[in-house]
Amino acid sequence: MSDKKLHTVFESLGEEETMRFAQEVGEQAEAGDVICLSGELGAGKTRFVKGFVRAFGLDPREVTSPTFTIIQEYEGTLPIYHFDCYRIEKIEEVLEIGAEEYFYGEGVSIIEWPKKISAIVPEHALWIDIEVTGKNSRTFTLKKMQNETKNLTQRHGNPE
Repeated sequence: MSDKKLHTVFESLGEEETMRFAQEVGEQAEAGDVICLSGELGAGKTRFVKGFVRAFGLDPREVTSPTFTIIQEYEGTLPIYHFDCYRIEKIEEVLEIGAEEYFYGEGVSIIEWPKKISAIVPEHALWIDIEVTGKNSRTFTLKKMQNETKNLTQRHGNPE
C-alpha cells in the first residue's frame, strides 16, 4: 500500500458485503503492511479478517479470534499475522511474543484492538475504524498517515 495520506469511508449493508470489501483491502496489501482494526465489541473486526484472508487464498472458516492466544498465523500466498489485543494489559505482553518482528516481517499483520499497543504500531499502518450503524450495517473509515505515530489514535476518528 502506498505511503501517501489516505482517508476513505466505505458503507457496508451486510456481512458478505463487509467480507468483499475486506478482500479488496487484502488484495492491495503487501508484505510488511500492518492493518489496525478498531471498533466496539461485535463491530465486525473478526468478520473483516475473514474476508481479508480470502485475498491470500485462505478459507475464511479458518479464521478464529485469537483472544486467548494473542496471535494466530495463517499461511496463504503471504503469511497473515492476526493479533487480538483485547486482553492485553501491558504492552510488554505483545513485545514478549515478538510483535515487532511480525510487523516488519514477510507477511501482513492485522491487529484487533490496536489502541492498546499504539506505541509500537508502525507509522505506515492503515487504521480502519468500524462503526456499527445498524443490525447488519457498518461504516468503515480508513486512514493512513505517514510519519505520525503517537497521536494517530487520538486523531484517527477526526477527518482532516
